[in-house]
Amino acid sequence: MSQVITAWTDLRPVKWVYSLVPPGDIGSLPLWVGVFVLLGLALAIFNYTFYNRVVRLVLQGKETSRFDHPMERIWGALLISLGQQKVLQRVKYGDYAGIGHATIFWGFLTFMLSYGIFIFAASANGGFPAWLLTETGVLVYSRYLDILSAVLLVVLVWAFVRRWVLKPHRLSYDLTRHSDALIIVLLIGGLMLSTLLTHAFWVAQGGIGPEADVYIGKALGELFTDLGIGISAAKTLQGVFWWSHLSIILIFTVYIPYTKHMHMFAAPVNAFFRSLEPKGALSLMDLENVEKFGAGRVQDFTWKQLLDGYACAVCGRCTDACPANLTGKQLSPMHIVENLKDHLVEIGHQGERSVEHVEPFPILDGDDGVISETSIWDCLNCGACMEECPVTVEHVPTIMDMRRYLLLEESKAPETAMNALLSMEQRGHPWRGTTYSRTDWAEGLEVPTLAEKPDAEVLFWVGCTPALEQRSQAIARSMAKVLKAAKVDFAILGDEETCTGDPARRMGNEYLFQILAQQNIDTMNGYNVKKVVTICPHCFNTMKNEYPQLGGNFEVLHYSQFVDRLIKKGDIKPVKMMDITMAYHDSCFLGRHNGVYDEPRDVAKAIPGLKLVEMGSRCRERGFCCGAGGGHMWIEESQGTRVNHARTDQFLETEADTVGVSCPFCVQMMTEGIQAKGLDSEKKAKDVLEILAESLEL
Repeated sequence: MSQVITAWTDLRPVKWVYSLVPPGDIGSLPLWVGVFVLLGLALAIFNYTFYNRVVRLVLQGKETSRFDHPMERIWGALLISLGQQKVLQRVKYGDYAGIGHATIFWGFLTFMLSYGIFIFAASANGGFPAWLLTETGVLVYSRYLDILSAVLLVVLVWAFVRRWVLKPHRLSYDLTRHSDALIIVLLIGGLMLSTLLTHAFWVAQGGIGPEADVYIGKALGELFTDLGIGISAAKTLQGVFWWSHLSIILIFTVYIPYTKHMHMFAAPVNAFFRSLEPKGALSLMDLENVEKFGAGRVQDFTWKQLLDGYACAVCGRCTDACPANLTGKQLSPMHIVENLKDHLVEIGHQGERSVEHVEPFPILDGDDGVISETSIWDCLNCGACMEECPVTVEHVPTIMDMRRYLLLEESKAPETAMNALLSMEQRGHPWRGTTYSRTDWAEGLEVPTLAEKPDAEVLFWVGCTPALEQRSQAIARSMAKVLKAAKVDFAILGDEETCTGDPARRMGNEYLFQILAQQNIDTMNGYNVKKVVTICPHCFNTMKNEYPQLGGNFEVLHYSQFVDRLIKKGDIKPVKMMDITMAYHDSCFLGRHNGVYDEPRDVAKAIPGLKLVEMGSRCRERGFCCGAGGGHMWIEESQGTRVNHARTDQFLETEADTVGVSCPFCVQMMTEGIQAKGLDSEKKAKDVLEILAESLEL
């Protein structure tokens, strides 16, 4: 040991050497040999572990095409990973944790570069940093690292206090309070502290050159000198902290593949392979050639879905945004992807792909499996989890593949879902028990059908709910009145219209979806339909984003888009004053899935007398689901508070008298929520289209 200490302290005061590299040898070995042997050992352990715990296991997944549009993928991955685009998206809502994470991440990149230059290269050639950067560059970089170390220590202390003392909601889950987070904070803190102390003891021993001219390290070094620390002790302590710093780097390297911090490597890859399909589109299942319907085993998931678990940062943002979880349901999107990853690691590689293969224990097995079946049925398909995720994890497709498996392979589904599916199969719509026909809503309005007017410019797609559900029929009537007022050349399909298939697909019955969708596509192609306008965002999303998968290529507009254009062109002009204060509720399938935020608001703003307010921070891309998505218009909630009641509470906080929506599902859910609160005599839920039609004085 004394020989090593001598090597650490064998300094040559007349020659400047970068302070993070103690000159001299380790016994009979050159310093660089020891450094690179340890580095090689750490990298060997990392690569072996990385391959066996990550790469080999992920590649068990099914093939999925994610190599298209490479430049778009690269640019997006750079923005998401290096630019921390999604990490910082909450800052505008007052959540400043993203700034702290981005600071640590950018600091990590800075230090990674410095290790290559100032530790590994400089240990072999002490003059390399100055040769590469010039002595001035070394001074600037050293001062930057010196200040950054102190800044990161402050950020780390704040992160520790926030996670372990203040405990905001999204950090209150078991996974977000795992010891990994504390260990990583301590390791990073150790790196920063050892950086400052190595600088300080270089100064304390009389070191010269740019490294002696840093700010914080120099102040600490002068303080240590004033406290009486001698040159010999300072030399020894500099060596101790230099080797401590290197040791932490190597420990970090070996430790990462065993922790959630594997996301540092997996997240950029995940961002590159993110879906470039429309947000609201689920994947098309090849029913004739698929090995299994949906996913119930590791081999049934795609490799991208398996990669998601390693990319997950366990930040809790997805679960913190999930309306099902926030209302007391079992579903936690974070736990879905993490439990799948843990299952993958626990059972290991499962050998060659085989349809008959049975895993050691099941992923889905009632509520006793790795993933609770109840949690799979809790999902509303609202996309809030994916919107919030900073590393592009795709929770909804994974959940939907498990739902497909439960329904199509295991014939398992809530009874209310089975009833709606049976009604769609037998009657072409999910509204079991309705006494209305597809055209009853239009009585007295003289609305033509395509059979009567096959050359109509616009197909008004009414949808099951506005045609067959009594409350929603008023929305369909309002739409017809607006179209007539604007002299739009339109027609409906009438009895030839059937369900778009959205509820079937969201409930997991891909087979029924494709039958219904193909029937509608064939009908519309038979009439040579070019432009479709819908009332329902679910119909809009399905026909716009999913019908092209089956050859149905139409120009599909939601009424808010179409009517907004009519108003701006002057084809219609609201004139009647409407004394209404309206809080606008964003439909998930219109807003988050399709980015239609401004048009419905612009329509509302065009109505005289209407005062528009927002639902606090729960609006636009952070809107809160009404509770009807994912087939839950017909599926009863499993437990906890009803989602629509939670959303109603958010509406009531605005003190508006009306909640405005652009979706028939949302009208029903918000109406029921208001009634449940006993406020139906004071508050109303109305579609913006209804208010517009009334303002036109039709």
